[in-house]
Amino acid sequence: MSIELTVVMPCLNEAETLAICIKKAQSFFEIHGVEGEIIIADNGSTDGAIQIAEQLNAKVVHVTEKGYGSALKGGIEAAKGTYIIMADADDSYDFAALLPFLTQLRAGYDLVVGNRFKGGIKKGAMPFLHKYLGNPVLSFIGKLFYGIKIGDFHCGLRGFSKEAFLKMNLKTSGMEFASEMIVKSKLKNLKITEVPTVLYPDGRTRKPHLNTWQDGWRHLRFLSLYSPNWLFLYPATFLIIMGLISSTLLIINPIQIDNIILDIHTLLYTSSFVLIGFQFLVFYCLTKIYAVENDLLPKSNRYDTLFKYINLERGLVLGVLILIVGCGLSYHGLYLWKRTDFGNLNPTSTLRIVIPAVFTILLGIQVILFSLFFSILGLKKNS
Repeated sequence: MSIELTVVMPCLNEAETLAICIKKAQSFFEIHGVEGEIIIADNGSTDGAIQIAEQLNAKVVHVTEKGYGSALKGGIEAAKGTYIIMADADDSYDFAALLPFLTQLRAGYDLVVGNRFKGGIKKGAMPFLHKYLGNPVLSFIGKLFYGIKIGDFHCGLRGFSKEAFLKMNLKTSGMEFASEMIVKSKLKNLKITEVPTVLYPDGRTRKPHLNTWQDGWRHLRFLSLYSPNWLFLYPATFLIIMGLISSTLLIINPIQIDNIILDIHTLLYTSSFVLIGFQFLVFYCLTKIYAVENDLLPKSNRYDTLFKYINLERGLVLGVLILIVGCGLSYHGLYLWKRTDFGNLNPTSTLRIVIPAVFTILLGIQVILFSLFFSILGLKKNS
């Protein structure tokens, strides 16, 4: 008979709990009449875990590349089941209670994620910082950035079809593998759902492999880098709009709020906002191109629009026009200085011309340079 379900457990010195996890999974197969297999993705165990797995007739796959994600990928790639359920081999998840996952997979969902906050977290099963800060914050960011209706982004118990896994084309090798799986499923328009899951204290006496701050940062970094809109585009839009509006008002007249007067010194900062915003916009475009061309993000209509409306000719024309404005303002400032026989000037009135002049010259040059570099990237796309 063909194998319907493969249970994959990453393993690095899990001799204390591996046997009970394997026996629970085997019990699930027997009780529910599931044709299944168990794969232990070993990442270099030296405590006898391999021998335990072999004695219990589990298939051992040796993965030499270190990391949680690497171990799981090695085990999943070797799986023969139509569906795959993965979880840690530390007895923190009940492998005898996999039916809700398998039911949803049979119903047509591509990815089924456990939700520990709905299912219950037993006393001592999750550190305080993970329960009340790390997981809620990272899950909120994931939902905000990607619009994924999953309440527990980092639950280690999850199921998916082998076909869906191949579509995800996962790249990461560390703990952020869990976040990448959910994000890629959303970006690939796969069907995602969640089921309540109970988290138990793990049965190990040693410390877990998870590093709270380092692995938390890796998850946050991944979520940010895979969302160039939130990382670059939205800040760029905010800075450019705020900078242009406030700079225009300050060029016309100083702004007084109660006893506070905003004048040319503030104008220096507001004009800088526009330049910084433009830098964010440049990085958005470059990040988008890199991610799409390296198959980290799917190609979208917005991506094609980048090359349709942003090209060398338009960029050069816009950059030169901005540069001309800057040169014109500089000439006007020089003319005012000449009228005083190149003597002392009133800084308040003069800098209202000089600051926009310097700003437009810098912006014009940046637009020209960006257009040249962007056109080089476009050569690869059109080749």
